[in-house]
Amino acid sequence: MSRADGRTREDLVLGTAGHIDHGKSSLVRALTGVDPDRLAEEKSRGITIELGFARLELPDGTSLGIVDVPGHERFVRRMIAGATGIDLALLCVAADDGVMPQTEEHLAVLDLLGVRTGVVALTKSDLVDAEWSAFMAEEVRARLEGTPFADAEIVPVSSRTREGIGELEAALARAAARTTRAKAGRLLRLPVDRAFTVKGAGTVVTGTLWSGTAAAGDEVEVLPSGARTRIRGVQMHGEPVERARAGNRVALNLNALSVDEARPGCFLTAPGALRATDRFDAEVRYLGAPGAARPLESGAHVRVAHGTRETGGRALLMGGRERLAAGERAFAQIRLDEPLPVSWRDRFVLRSASSARVVGGGTVLRARPRRSTALDPTTEELLVALRDGDEAAAARAAFALEALPTTAEELAAAAGIGEEAARRELAALEAEGKAVALPSRDGKARFSAPQKLQRHRAALENALLRFHAEEPAAAGIAKDALRRRCLPNATPECFDALLEDAAARGAAEVDEGRASHPRAGAKARKRDEEAAEKLHADLAAAGAAPPFVAELVAGCGYEPAVARRALGALERQGRIARVGAELCFDAAALEALEAAALERLASGPATAAELKEAMGTSRKYAIPLLEHFDGKGLTRREGDLRVLNAR
Repeated sequence: MSRADGRTREDLVLGTAGHIDHGKSSLVRALTGVDPDRLAEEKSRGITIELGFARLELPDGTSLGIVDVPGHERFVRRMIAGATGIDLALLCVAADDGVMPQTEEHLAVLDLLGVRTGVVALTKSDLVDAEWSAFMAEEVRARLEGTPFADAEIVPVSSRTREGIGELEAALARAAARTTRAKAGRLLRLPVDRAFTVKGAGTVVTGTLWSGTAAAGDEVEVLPSGARTRIRGVQMHGEPVERARAGNRVALNLNALSVDEARPGCFLTAPGALRATDRFDAEVRYLGAPGAARPLESGAHVRVAHGTRETGGRALLMGGRERLAAGERAFAQIRLDEPLPVSWRDRFVLRSASSARVVGGGTVLRARPRRSTALDPTTEELLVALRDGDEAAAARAAFALEALPTTAEELAAAAGIGEEAARRELAALEAEGKAVALPSRDGKARFSAPQKLQRHRAALENALLRFHAEEPAAAGIAKDALRRRCLPNATPECFDALLEDAAARGAAEVDEGRASHPRAGAKARKRDEEAAEKLHADLAAAGAAPPFVAELVAGCGYEPAVARRALGALERQGRIARVGAELCFDAAALEALEAAALERLASGPATAAELKEAMGTSRKYAIPLLEHFDGKGLTRREGDLRVLNAR
């Protein structure tokens, strides 16, 4: 779908803003024919309490979803929830009243949430003369100076007489034509602003689709709880649709989920696309408390509004900064009382914990940082890159901060950027010789700076040398025990990649889940190899009548731990086989016993005694052997007989 100017038409959401009783809902009704005030209390009191919704079809073919917000100061939280998904604003200022406190606060919210285009409706123009209307328009223009709406069209309009409605529609069409959607992204994200039950259908939630698409049958995750469900049906403005695109107001019928499990304030996302976090790094802008010059102290308690949810938290300024004056910006870590599903570039609003007035806001930079307000040069470089939207620079700065080898997926999560950008920069760093790729058994290449990789290799080698000094009789240490000794913060997959690198460089040897030092462990390894050869020779000589494991270990001439470790190595190599808990057979001997038993059963069922005779062994060995064959699925027991399983 295209506009007349040839540009592709985007799905946009228009939000109202303005002081109480400045005619927002009446204007929506005049524009759309829909009364956004649904509640009886709203109609009886003549004020908007909850968010209202409508659809506006403009004469040029542009279609806008409308969110009508409350104007009363007591309902600022709901205003923020409604404004969080809008792309352009319809600021309503009554011609007989002018700019009022909630006009100011709503303007601040729009600015903090990144809304950059809009139109001003000078409402109730039928109550004033032309001279007063022009004066009031100048007052509004002066107030908008220095804001993103400085050049917004101001249109006198009357919802009662409909004077100026056509001009307002044309102004809205022009504003929409130069508006780019505020939110972007491929994966579904939807903050829930209403949840209710429809008889015969179940739970329905509504919200503005920030990104991605929603279609019947799609699986979604509800955050912060993590509950998963499927979409049963999708509606846009009361009409069923197969698929809804980002930028639209949608209603989703959810399967097998109660209203309590998907209430307003929750977030719907594509499964696994997002995780809630109890902290995030941000660039914060402090507006100052109305009527007070008091600065924002680091660690101050605030209310944090994101999406349709608000929770308490603290704003800790980074880099040792102690306070922020009105009009200033700074990097800060926001610590939350309850987790929020934030992402890079999301906007949020801060309200005073005491007065509940809007005092600032900002942009999310890192969604899951360490609990730290330190601002070293590399961390600052990363935050600046994220603030400026430079994914390449952010990926490189985040890589420089990584202590351990990292995958593209892990780097993207650490920096809060797209995985494709992380993958691209890691490949470029490798080509420049600034990163080394380590193959991994989980199929994901891990990258490390050469100097850090050398330090990890040295740490592994030193840990192995210490182990052999402490345990000279031990041929090696279990890999996980070694990981806990020297690199406890590494995941098993990451540690495996580092250990394989150390082995390739001659700093370690790895065999059957154990690691050793090539030189320090050589004597112990030689002894283990000798023990294995002695035990294998003993079992081979014993043939069909080996000693029990305890006797074998006691009589081999080696320490019990060494002997049992050698038996384990022989079993892993396939040179011997364990039969039950107490017997080990030479592999060739066991193969001959198995062949003899199967040859006898090929001519029909046989008793244990008959099979004992066929194998040429005693009952002491025959019963464990037959149970071993049963366990392998070669034979099965039927009463006192054994029969051959079909193969």
